[in-house]
Amino acid sequence: MSLALRPYQTEAVRRVVRHFKTSSDPAVVVLPTGSGKSLVIAELARLARGRVLVLAHVRELVEQNHAKYEAYGLSADIFSAGLSRKGSARQVVFGSVQSVANGLEAFEGGDFTLLVIDECHRVAITEDAERASQYQRVIEHLRAARPDLKVLGLTATPFRLGHGAIYHRHYHGMVRGPEDAFFRDCVFEQPLRVMVRQGYLSEPVLIDAPIASYDFSHLVYGNRSAPSEAELNRVVQGNRATPRIIEDVLERARDRSGVMIFAATVAHAEEVLGYLPLDESALITGATPGEARERLIEAFKARQLKYLVNVSVLTTGFDAPHVDVIAILRPTQSVGLYQQIVGRGLRLAPDKKDCLVLDYAGNPWGLYEPELAAPKPAGDTELVQVTCPQCTFANMFWGKMDGEVLLEHYGRRCQGLVETETGKRIQCDYRFRFKTCPQCGAETDIAARQCHACQTLLVDADTKLRDALKLKDAKVLRVSGMELVATPNGRGMTRLKVVYHDEDGATLEEWFALDTGPQRHAFERAFLRAHRRVPGETWVPSSCEDMVARRDQVRAPDFVIARKVGRYWNIREKLFDYEGRFRTADSAS
Repeated sequence: MSLALRPYQTEAVRRVVRHFKTSSDPAVVVLPTGSGKSLVIAELARLARGRVLVLAHVRELVEQNHAKYEAYGLSADIFSAGLSRKGSARQVVFGSVQSVANGLEAFEGGDFTLLVIDECHRVAITEDAERASQYQRVIEHLRAARPDLKVLGLTATPFRLGHGAIYHRHYHGMVRGPEDAFFRDCVFEQPLRVMVRQGYLSEPVLIDAPIASYDFSHLVYGNRSAPSEAELNRVVQGNRATPRIIEDVLERARDRSGVMIFAATVAHAEEVLGYLPLDESALITGATPGEARERLIEAFKARQLKYLVNVSVLTTGFDAPHVDVIAILRPTQSVGLYQQIVGRGLRLAPDKKDCLVLDYAGNPWGLYEPELAAPKPAGDTELVQVTCPQCTFANMFWGKMDGEVLLEHYGRRCQGLVETETGKRIQCDYRFRFKTCPQCGAETDIAARQCHACQTLLVDADTKLRDALKLKDAKVLRVSGMELVATPNGRGMTRLKVVYHDEDGATLEEWFALDTGPQRHAFERAFLRAHRRVPGETWVPSSCEDMVARRDQVRAPDFVIARKVGRYWNIREKLFDYEGRFRTADSAS
């Protein structure tokens, strides 16, 4: 029996096949929750010439993918301890990553040509063999027998918190993730917004103003993906907002079919359950025994239960199309996790018109926005479009807007892909924010420790400040303000004076002439490139007076380092975007 694929599923398969005909680079397909990844997997497995291993991290996904494959008259094995099956002889094997990683002896030989990883945003690759993940162990085992193994990942959320995209290049011609990303290319992506518009998914309806909410704003995440359970409990446990929130959920869900409630902690979930109708509600946590969990999920899917409360266990691998209310009572710093939660309610079902999304945790994420590698620098920033002056690629960075006017952005390097003479696609080398190598003059990333052009080790900002503070003929200014003044020089010409002030009244100055084209070009290189609030803009002032009028469009450095030459101070270094052990002027309490 042939597979009845939707047009976008057919296109996803076509692009994967085309990619692997010319490359063995690991690739990614991005399909929203409810878009039918199982069908795409089944068709690719059917087309593969060699053997295929399909991995998932939970047994529900293993069983779901296997069932979809066999529903079309095809036979495959399951290798999953959780499903009490350890078959690995057929051409196609669906396995849980835990079981396969612990049973690699069943996957010897070089006959596996394709490895498919569902929910591939969970894959982490490290150079430390002792810390290798289960996914990495499987990949390395199969590659040892077959170096040209094709690895395909599928996910609805192709990013990891704090790292951005899990792949390097996007087929739309942009760089999304780091150069060393394991997955090299995203070969197909079906946007959630398009799925909704085309009627393949239910429309999510976000309710902006719930009757009550929790205040998680004071929680500190740092490098963690989530606060501790104790920290969360201090906010939610016994909170007077909880009964009002559940009352609101019950009211909004009066004429709805299935309600999923995502709680912050186990104690919180138990409290929430106490406010729900006893005979219509259930709670599932990581500690719920397997048999009880399956029984409760089946009762919910059969609509014997209307309300299902959970704590971090039903964000993936859960399929209940009738769900039409999602209540979020927990915070998350991950737009990917937020979209996974919302995705539980977007599948189509008979008589289902839409899905209510009730967020009582103040999460800042939109339903359709991507995740950037750089963390959001401030609460008043938003995603802005910035055109590269070199390759004209339209980048998306964090920035600040005043209506339609872009005030500032925090992008560092253009994310566009450009084609070399040999046809290879590489990242555009234009840098919006940079530091200059003192050895060769190349512009490199502001956080780089080594020049990418000449490999010279770069002195970090803290070392520069510390060394300068030790010198008697050096001055370090912690900049609290910058002043631009157009000053007549007595000979009928005007010069631009730039004055840097510190908190104690000390100053340093530098002067520029802007009378001729070469002078304005030198000013652009020596001053504007680093000082622009919107890096990448191409304007150059026509005069000193013009530059003073534009003073709001330039920014001050965090530190200025000068050396004394005769009677005067000569500015040698300016430090922007400083992150280190020394206090900056704007961080004074």
